[in-house]
Parts: sequence; structure tokens; C-alpha cells
Amino acid sequence: MRYLMCPPDYFRVEYAINPWMRPETCSVDSRRARAEWSRLRDVMEIVAEVELLAPSADLPDMVFTANSGFVLGNSVLLARYRHPERRGEVPHVRRYFSDRGYTIHELPAEVCFEGTGDAILDRGGEWIWAGHGFRSDPDAHDVLARCFQLDVVSLHLIDARFYHLDTCLAPLTGGYLMYYPGAFDAPSLSAIEDRVPSERRIVVDEADAATFACNAVNVGKTIIAHALSAGLRERLLRIGFSVEVIPLDEFVKAGGAAFCMMLRLEDERNRPARVKR
Repeated sequence: MRYLMCPPDYFRVEYAINPWMRPETCSVDSRRARAEWSRLRDVMEIVAEVELLAPSADLPDMVFTANSGFVLGNSVLLARYRHPERRGEVPHVRRYFSDRGYTIHELPAEVCFEGTGDAILDRGGEWIWAGHGFRSDPDAHDVLARCFQLDVVSLHLIDARFYHLDTCLAPLTGGYLMYYPGAFDAPSLSAIEDRVPSERRIVVDEADAATFACNAVNVGKTIIAHALSAGLRERLLRIGFSVEVIPLDEFVKAGGAAFCMMLRLEDERNRPARVKR
């Protein structure tokens, strides 16, 4: 398994593009942010290979690599960010994948899409869960389906606190799905229930959702999260997962946690052919 991370050398909260970002009151402790990120990387390297994307001084949110694209095999669909503050990240990410021989897909100029923040491969079925409503456009879902030849299940996000799908839904090994129902409209909840049997659905309450429980990284039977209530942790342990809780308070100030800081390049369901190095 391989994931892409970006060091937090220039991470800060200097603008507000989601409800969690309050630059006037949320000063980032850079030393603490580095320690949190390093701990996350250390734990990830126990269960996966981690590659690094070089940071850029004028792009403070580049640390959230999950948003930079959707990768499957040797193909990547690059992000097209809704907010201008993040659009400068795209050339850096394009260069990273181009240098490694990936097939690069891009969206039409008028269509917004924010990578695996809003497009997450299900772990039990042959489809992509795809969110829209705040950052990504529904038209991006058609592009996803064409590029990767998979069904795309569109989910409408309705709570601005959960502006990306990865903040309120987490597919887990074995076909389990952890999600917060309050983030979705009724048709989206029906779509989830149609695809995932009740015994595989892990419903998260608002308190856990608001501490980014769903923004967790799952590798095999390991779940890595910023925070989980005792009850939720016990439920996950009971069905065979091991849980690592790594506080990421500095990054939560920008509206992201563990999953946001990882772009999946390869996992047990996604083994690309050899690419150029």
C-alpha cells in the first residue's frame, strides 16, 4: 500500500474556505503541527509505504493531499478546486504524477472536483462514492465513471461543516461503511442503504462526526483517526479492527484530519503496473 503525504512546512490558517477555518482566532502552532504530522507519518509507515510531495511556501493547504486527485491503477484525475486559494497546488501535483508516468485526466474548466475529498473507492464493491454540494460538482461524477470504468454513487452533502465527503463517510475493509447520516439528504441515505447491508453500516453520531471520526485512514484492519468516542472505538474493535488515535488538533483548525492528509496511490484493491521512477 502506498500513500502520498506533504510535509506541513508552510501550513497555516490564513483564509477561510470552510466553517472550521477562522484565521482571526485560530493561530497554528507550527512546531506542534510538525509533531502531529510526523507522528501520523510514523504510524502510517508501519502499515504502508509513504511518498512525499514537496511543499510550496505560498500554498498552506497543500498538506491536505487527499484533495489533489483520484488515483486508480496508473491513472489520476486531477482536482479542479472551487476556491482560488488552492488552485496553485494543481501544477505541483500534475508534475508529480507526470514524472512517474501516470496517465493524467483533467476536468473541463467549468467543473469543480476535489479529489478523494469527494471521491472514495468503496472497499467491498466495485464503485466510487462521490460527494457534491459544496466543493465538487455532480458533472465530475460522469467524468469519474468514464475515466475509471466504475459505477459512481452520487451523494448530496447538505451540512456545510461536512463540506467534503471524506469528513462524513469512510469505507472500511470488509465492506463496512462508517458514516454520519446528518450530512446527507434523504435520497443519498437511501443510496447508502441500498448498497451497504445494515450489518455493515456503522452509523456515527453528531458528536463523533464533529471531531472528524469519519476522516480516518483505513489500511487493512488498522484504522487511524484524530479522535473517536469510547463507544465508537469499542464498536470498531468488536468487528476486528485495531485503532490508532493520533491527535491532529492543529490541522482540525483548517477543517481536516488524518484522511485529508493522505492521497491513496495504491492499496490491496488497487495494484498499478510498474511506473517510471
